[in-house]
Amino acid sequence: MSNTALLVMDIQKGIVGRIAAPDYLPRLAQAVEAARNAGIPVLHVVVGFRSGHPEAADGNKMFGALPEGAFTPEDPDAAIHPDIAPRLDEVVITKKRVSAFAGSDLEMVLRAGGFTHLVLAGVATSGVVLSTCRQAADLDYRLTVLADGCADADEEVHRVLTEKVFPRQAEVTSVEEWTKAVG
Repeated sequence: MSNTALLVMDIQKGIVGRIAAPDYLPRLAQAVEAARNAGIPVLHVVVGFRSGHPEAADGNKMFGALPEGAFTPEDPDAAIHPDIAPRLDEVVITKKRVSAFAGSDLEMVLRAGGFTHLVLAGVATSGVVLSTCRQAADLDYRLTVLADGCADADEEVHRVLTEKVFPRQAEVTSVEEWTKAVG
């Protein structure tokens, strides 16, 4: 599994707080711990901007409308949730758009590390997971999506993506099945 990396995406306090399922973070923590125990690097992907949001154009419907100070270094809600906190030796990638690749150095880190298989988890299924899955597939990465390691405010959208869309480009499995396979 030395060519595999687990991408844990947008597990920031202000984003995870929108997910109602109380079992989501403990389940995701199991995946992170299983990866660490198996020697699979965990890469943490966060959305972040400079103060004043110079990277967010006014015309960008999602990011141009952010409140002043949101997802900046001063914003406590931009921090990675403590249940999934990165270890000192784990890479944190900061992105400027929805996809983990957009406005970040993710691809450089993946290529330098020789990673060819990405395991995806995060919030939201219809946001960062979908955008990253599509772009990673176009970049020829082998993909696994942890269906219950992803969450979305719209459960039907989550279901359609994990059952009908993602299987076209990725293996879709559960955290439990994946942890058994890597353990």
